[in-house]
Amino acid sequence: MEILSQMWSFLGLLTVLQNVLPSQLLSLLHSFYESLQDFFSPFSYFEIPEFNGYCGVEVNDLYRHVHLYLNSINPSSTCRRLTLSRSKTSNQISFTIAPNHTVHDTFNNHHLSWTHHVDTVQDSLDEKRSFSLKLPKKHRQTLLSSYLSFVSARAEEFERVSRERRLYTNNGHGSYESGWVSVPFRHPSTFETLVLEPELKEQLTEDLTAFSNGKEFYHRVGRSWKRGYLLYGPPGSGKSSLIAAMANFLCYDVYDLELTKVSDNSELRALLIQTTNRSIIVIEDIDCSLDLTADRVSKMKSKKSKSTENTQRRGFEDGNENGRVTLSGLLNFTDGLWSCCGEERIIVFTTNHRDNVDPALVRSGRMDVHVRLGICGIHAFKALVMNYLGVESHVMFDVVESCIRAGGSLTPAEIGEILLRNRRDADLAIKAVLSALQASILKGGGGGGGGDRDLMEGCRESDDTAKMQESVDRMLLDSPDHWDSSPGKFGGKKRKEGSNWERKVKFLVRLKSLTKSDSGRRG
Repeated sequence: MEILSQMWSFLGLLTVLQNVLPSQLLSLLHSFYESLQDFFSPFSYFEIPEFNGYCGVEVNDLYRHVHLYLNSINPSSTCRRLTLSRSKTSNQISFTIAPNHTVHDTFNNHHLSWTHHVDTVQDSLDEKRSFSLKLPKKHRQTLLSSYLSFVSARAEEFERVSRERRLYTNNGHGSYESGWVSVPFRHPSTFETLVLEPELKEQLTEDLTAFSNGKEFYHRVGRSWKRGYLLYGPPGSGKSSLIAAMANFLCYDVYDLELTKVSDNSELRALLIQTTNRSIIVIEDIDCSLDLTADRVSKMKSKKSKSTENTQRRGFEDGNENGRVTLSGLLNFTDGLWSCCGEERIIVFTTNHRDNVDPALVRSGRMDVHVRLGICGIHAFKALVMNYLGVESHVMFDVVESCIRAGGSLTPAEIGEILLRNRRDADLAIKAVLSALQASILKGGGGGGGGDRDLMEGCRESDDTAKMQESVDRMLLDSPDHWDSSPGKFGGKKRKEGSNWERKVKFLVRLKSLTKSDSGRRG
């Protein structure tokens, strides 16, 4: 009782002194007490407020990094109380340490801790938030800088992976504050589901990984941190799916630039400035977007321009009546000074015909990697069957491979549609693909130029070319059970013995017999 009585007396004395002594003296005594405590304590404390300065306007980026870092290490294992939330721009649950609670961490075999302080501002509803870092005093010189760098790097990586990615398109007002509108980017395409040859898929993933980790390299060699890809191939070969897989692999935003909505080169530069780092800028069908990629020499000759270089260039730019963006403006967009206004960006051009693209757009330094996406090969076919049907192996795979080697040519989109339509029956689906491949051989789609000429000659000999085309198109949709591979099916005069057409038909007859024998063995 005497001890309690003395404690109450001491507290009463402190209360009286606090009311009697001047505030300046109380502040000095408080500072002296904290200094004395810090001197004898084996730990150092560092305060990281939410806002910089006394006005509380500018957000402290380090505070945001600490918050993201603590989310990345999942503080639920070391903290007794957490506040959970999820924002519209993230697909993950966010953890916030409850006021005046602590999270413990380890770095380089040293034990550290973070305490979240939340104080109410007097005569206001606002709150003052900060993180307090506690670390060993004798190692603070070597530990503080390296640990905070580690925290920032881990936070940026966590933010890149966890945030919701966006798909942007230009709204035709690039000169205003925001020339882009966006929606959430949730395309399911990944390199695991992408139908590419294994070697090409490995080359792409290695190149993308080296690019995303190449910040120091690009700065050291004096190059802007960007990379260009040209994707070309027939429609349905998977160009858009590859772009989506690249964005999901790198966790980048996608900017789909529609050149026909851009008024001039100034607006094009304004749109480029508004794009963010860690993004993919896509210009699809570059040969059709604007009249910029045709042969410039022929354009100048058709316009009867002057012989001097300056006049030729002026005549070319003036001749772009349909396109309001000039070639020089697009070149500066991809490889000029304005292309260096951001970092870690990928520019992708797509086209169905690479020969129609102006060589100035696709040279090295602008389009660094040229990726040809063509017809579906056997590896891509097996990947499609696995994705759509869940079948890893099938007795008819060898027959399909033989048909592909013989000239059967279908794009991944065409095969994917056939598998999707027959996905309830794997045998029927693969037969339908085989039928379509056989029909493509008859049409001459995969037999090269000579095969095309032979097919055209055979069609000229036919009594009803339109009927034959209708029959071939129908075979693309029917299964092999409803298809007759005999030459008489198409009508027409008797063809010469030993012609390419007859050899193709005989090959298809053999494939048909193999298909039936495989089905009989399986039954």
